[in-house]
Amino acid sequence: MDDLSVDYGNWVPKKMLWILLGIVLVLVAGSFLPVPFFVQIILWTIAALFLFLFFYLSCAYYLFAKNGNELQHNIHHAMIDKLSWNGEEKALDVGTGSGACAIKVAKKFRNSKVTGIDYWGKAWNYSQKVCENNATTEGVGERTNFQKASAANLPFGDGEFDAAVSNFVFHEVRDVKDKREVVQEALRVVKKGGAFSFQDLFLSEKIYGEMEDLLKTIRDWGIEEVHFTSTADLVDIPRLLRVPGMLGEIGIIYGKK
Repeated sequence: MDDLSVDYGNWVPKKMLWILLGIVLVLVAGSFLPVPFFVQIILWTIAALFLFLFFYLSCAYYLFAKNGNELQHNIHHAMIDKLSWNGEEKALDVGTGSGACAIKVAKKFRNSKVTGIDYWGKAWNYSQKVCENNATTEGVGERTNFQKASAANLPFGDGEFDAAVSNFVFHEVRDVKDKREVVQEALRVVKKGGAFSFQDLFLSEKIYGEMEDLLKTIRDWGIEEVHFTSTADLVDIPRLLRVPGMLGEIGIIYGKK
């Protein structure tokens, strides 16, 4: 494998950093125009907030990229290690991004065939081609398939897959307001008795409600076995990233349908 040709990207889009820096420069430049002093104060204050966000996300970018995306890979493996599956037949990666989790599943379960779906929005540098190139480079190109689709409306039949994974995706889906519906849609395509492991901001009560209520809701969908664990108990997450909206509320819901 040629590590230099693998591109798994970064969870902080570089494009976002440039946009934040651009906003700061525009606000600062605006403050030098002939405007009232109180307007200058407002512009400087807003610029300071965006500058703080720029430096914070720049630090986050560095931490995610450190040692060849070690933190990102460790978080992926924490989720995949919770997938109780024999590795036979078909698996689905919902919101595959750069294909990282789909590829890891294919490498761990040598007899599997893995499909990765993603909407690949403009905010990210990921694409179907990037996924396919990564899979080929990692030696699993023949056992992986990538296609464009929405996580809120998967183009697959009920119970079509033997296993499903998803990493840090459900809260990003804009098609539905209630993100629990995205979880339900991912479970819909898993066959009865199949395995699943989903990682997301499940500790955010604003998004998912209380954990016990969320687990009860999933059981009420007819799911045989469901468990939860906080990712922070499995992965050494830097303190800087343990904040709401980043990795402070991340956890794994896993089990068998």
